[in-house]
Amino acid sequence: MEDRILVIGLGSPIMSDDAIGLKVVEELEAMRLPNVITQQEAIGGLDIIPMVMDHRKVIIVDAIQTFRCLPGTITVMDPDDFQHTISPSSAHEMNLPTAMHLGRQLEPERMPEQVRFVAIEVEDLLTVSEEMTSAVRSAAPEALATVLRLIDEMA
Repeated sequence: MEDRILVIGLGSPIMSDDAIGLKVVEELEAMRLPNVITQQEAIGGLDIIPMVMDHRKVIIVDAIQTFRCLPGTITVMDPDDFQHTISPSSAHEMNLPTAMHLGRQLEPERMPEQVRFVAIEVEDLLTVSEEMTSAVRSAAPEALATVLRLIDEMA
C-alpha cells in the first residue's frame, strides 16, 4: 500500500464550475509536497476504483450541486456521509459513493483506509465554458486550504 496521500481532483475543464476540483488540485500539485501524490481526472463511476486502490489515504476534490448551500460553500465529507446515496445502478450511471462501496466489497484489502471528500457547491454545471462562475472561482483558495488541513490531519 502506498503511504503518501493521494489527492484526486475530479471534473471537466470545459464545463464551467465542474472544473473546480481540477483547479484546486492543480494548485496543490504546484506545491510539490513530498508526502502527496496528485491526479486530475475527468472520470466518474467505476473508474475511480482502480485510481484509489493500493493507497492508504485519499482525498477527493470535486464539484457538488445540492442546491442547499450557496455556490462556493465547501463541505468536507466522509464515505459514511454518502451512505444514503448508495444504490444498485448500471455501471454507466454509478455515482462516486456507490463505486467506492463496490470497490470495498470486491477488494477490501486494496481500498483506502481513509477517504475524505472536499466538495465545493457549484452554480453552473451545464455551460460549456472554460470559465467558472465568480462564486466558485473565489472559493478555490479556501478549498485548497481545506485540502492542506486534511493532509496535515492524515499525515
